[in-house]
Amino acid sequence: MNWIRNAATGLAVAICAATPSFSNEIGNAEEGEKLWKECKSCHAVGEGAKNRVGPHLNGIFGRRAGSEEGFKYSNGLARMGKDGLIWEFDLLDRYIENPKAFASDTRMSYRGLKDEQKRADLLAFLRRYSDNPGDIPEAAPTVAGTDHEVDPAILAIQGDPEYGEYLSSECTSCHQLTGDNDGIPGIIGWPAEDFVIAMHAYKDKFRPHPVMQMMAGRLSNDEIAALAAYFEVVEP
Repeated sequence: MNWIRNAATGLAVAICAATPSFSNEIGNAEEGEKLWKECKSCHAVGEGAKNRVGPHLNGIFGRRAGSEEGFKYSNGLARMGKDGLIWEFDLLDRYIENPKAFASDTRMSYRGLKDEQKRADLLAFLRRYSDNPGDIPEAAPTVAGTDHEVDPAILAIQGDPEYGEYLSSECTSCHQLTGDNDGIPGIIGWPAEDFVIAMHAYKDKFRPHPVMQMMAGRLSNDEIAALAAYFEVVEP
C-alpha cells in the first residue's frame, strides 16, 4: 500500500493563473458573502469560529483535508488528507460543485452549487479568512470545470459480476474483500451506481487521486460496470 501513499504525496493541484479582468480576486467576495448564508447553518468563519456540524473554515485555503483538530471527518476526507490533498481553489471548487461526487462518504449533505461564478464568489469570500490570502495562487472563475455527471446510458449498462470477479484482482491487491477499511476504503457492498459514478469521477479526473485516475482511465465502461456488479454482491 505504500506505493499508493507515495504516489499520492504532494497532491496539490496546479491552479490556473487569473485573467487580467479578475486581477487579484478569484470572484466577488461581496456576492459570496450573500451565498454564505446557505453555509452558516453548518459552518462558522471569522473571529472565534468553532467547529459545528461541519468544521470551521478559517484558514481553509492551504489547509490539509481532514486535518482540523477536534472535528471528526469522514474516512474518505481524512484519507485524502493523509494522501496529501491540500485545499486550494481548484479542489475546493470541485468539492462545492458536488461534495458526494468528490468524496463518496462525506457527511456533508449539501447537494452542491452548479453555478461556476457563484462558486468563485463564495470562495473569494472564504479566502478572506485564510491566514495569508496574498500567498494563495490566484484562479479565474472561468477555469474550465470537469463535467462529472455520468451519462445515463453508462449508468444503464448491466455489468456481469463473473467478469467483474475476473477483473477484480487488481482492485483487491489493495482493497480488502473483508470489507475492512485499513487506510484503504472498503468497497464491498457498494451500490453499483455509486461505484460507477466514483470510478468515472476518477476517470474524468474530478477526484484527485493520481493512482486511481490511472487505474480508472484504463478501464472501459463495460469493465467498470462489471466490477460494480461484482463488488455490490460479493460477500466478505
